[in-house]
Amino acid sequence: MSADLAMARSRAQLLRALRSGLDARGYLEVETPIAVPFAGQEPHLRPFETCFRPDLPSSAGVDGARRLHLHTSPEYAMKRLLSKDHGRIWQIARVFRDGELSRSHNPEFTLLELYAAPGDAGTIMADLEQLVAEAARALRGSATAPPREGHGRGLKGPPLDLVPPFERLTCREAFQRHAGFDPIGLDPDALAQAARTVGVRPSPGSSWDDLFTQVLLERIEPALGLSRPTYLTEYPASQAALARLVPGDPRVAQRFELYAAGLELANGFGELNDAAEQRRRLEAEQRERARLHREVFPLDERFLSALPAVPDAGGVALGVDRLLMLLTGAKEIADVLSFPAAEEYPHARRA
Repeated sequence: MSADLAMARSRAQLLRALRSGLDARGYLEVETPIAVPFAGQEPHLRPFETCFRPDLPSSAGVDGARRLHLHTSPEYAMKRLLSKDHGRIWQIARVFRDGELSRSHNPEFTLLELYAAPGDAGTIMADLEQLVAEAARALRGSATAPPREGHGRGLKGPPLDLVPPFERLTCREAFQRHAGFDPIGLDPDALAQAARTVGVRPSPGSSWDDLFTQVLLERIEPALGLSRPTYLTEYPASQAALARLVPGDPRVAQRFELYAAGLELANGFGELNDAAEQRRRLEAEQRERARLHREVFPLDERFLSALPAVPDAGGVALGVDRLLMLLTGAKEIADVLSFPAAEEYPHARRA
């Protein structure tokens, strides 16, 4: 059997396991559009653009063309379904992010997006860790993942233990453990100085969020989930525009990410359903996009108008390709794709 065929079979087996686990937990499979009229506002994402041109008689005298974007996530549309009493839903979606090409990024990739309503971040984390363990058993016969290279140290550790519950670590705890300081409450100058003390060299003009992310990428992420997966929780509120704030501490939000062997697998929230607050957050992201000299998109008013009818919910997006990398021991995302962009577009440069 060729390596390509073996990987295709592993992918099919993984998708069957995820579907079976979701069905068993009462989640409903849904579909939402790929081409959408409103792009998301995430400051560091760039969507692919397309256009709808309706066939109109020449006598109509109007063009009727409509600018569309390939979605970077099905999140907005799925929350609109939550507002219509779709309580526990999921879909395996093809999503698109222009410019993303690296060992763990491909411009077109597969997300498993799921929501539990009523629910919260804890609800969705509990279901996700069970799904990951069940997928490992389906592919490998046990709730383990093969050891991965030691993040630049050239070493391999023992197999990863994927038996729930996974470790839960707040951002503040992770920074204190792996960088020696707590970033929450520091001003940009103090955070830049703290970053320098651990060997991180901030770029000129970096914002607070730029500095936080740089330390996270260089010092925190490589140390997470080395023996078993880790949920990194309570991100700064400024980095969680779609998440509720943590009760009692408005500086941090109910956002989490799942890491295994230093690889980010999933990003999730305790979902924000306050329309006025959501509008303020998205407008802040518009300002950040403008600061970064990225195109600023109109707000999705249908999404915002649906939020008051969205019940308390938890949601998460799991990178299916990255989970397949983890469970098969693949070193790069290209190894688990039949048509990786690096081969289909050989002129493209990889980060």
